[in-house]
Amino acid sequence: MAEALKVPTMAEYMAEGKKPEVLFWVGCAGSFDDRAKKITKAFVKLLHEAGVDFAVLGTEESCTGDPAKRAGNEFLFQMQAATNIEVLNGYEIEKVVTACPHCFNTIKNEYPALGGNYEVMHHTQFLKALLNEGKLKVEGGKFKGKRITFHDPCYLGRANGEYEAPRDLLRKLEVELVEMRKCKSNGLCCGAGGGQMFKEPEPGNKDVNIERTEQAMEVKPEVIAAGCPFCNTMMTDGVKGKNKEDSVEVMDVAELIANAHDL
Repeated sequence: MAEALKVPTMAEYMAEGKKPEVLFWVGCAGSFDDRAKKITKAFVKLLHEAGVDFAVLGTEESCTGDPAKRAGNEFLFQMQAATNIEVLNGYEIEKVVTACPHCFNTIKNEYPALGGNYEVMHHTQFLKALLNEGKLKVEGGKFKGKRITFHDPCYLGRANGEYEAPRDLLRKLEVELVEMRKCKSNGLCCGAGGGQMFKEPEPGNKDVNIERTEQAMEVKPEVIAAGCPFCNTMMTDGVKGKNKEDSVEVMDVAELIANAHDL
């Protein structure tokens, strides 16, 4: 990358006595997973493009505790959550945006009971807001007319009722949006939910991600759009399992917007 992306930390802001308008919660996947890092970079480019005053926690950020909680380790979850809430409250954070629906759901719905009250947005909701405010232009570009289907992340869609923000953004790219037979409130998990991301599946005759990939393939998309790093991994694995990686791409909504205009 020719130009290094400038991503300030909360500690740097604090040292200057400043406060950003929003904290970008990167999440474990967005920080460490090589594929998800690309989503993080794409989102940061869009934040820069829109002139958003944002910061990250950097090394002060730790796992929200979602995988521990979903796997049944409530004690570990509360420890992880308490640590993060202490940091967030120490910086007097009010608004949080994240590209991971698991972080989004946990900080939004689980943290308030533990003393962490923030306005939390998924990155598709945040980008939609920037679009509405005229800060970000989302239009046409290189995906215009391409057949794209959107896979609803469980924690964005069914758990939090947000189905339209990602679709509105895709429509603005003037793509041909096609829906799978199981979508929105009738969607199907990618197979990574409930801590399954980090373990092998239970015995059975078909992996969930293969089932979901087959549903996506039915509508013959050129791109499967996702809004979650885990979904991205599972759908990518499914596409590879079908030997279709040459003809079907799996991309995050933020990547589609950033790539449409070569940011």
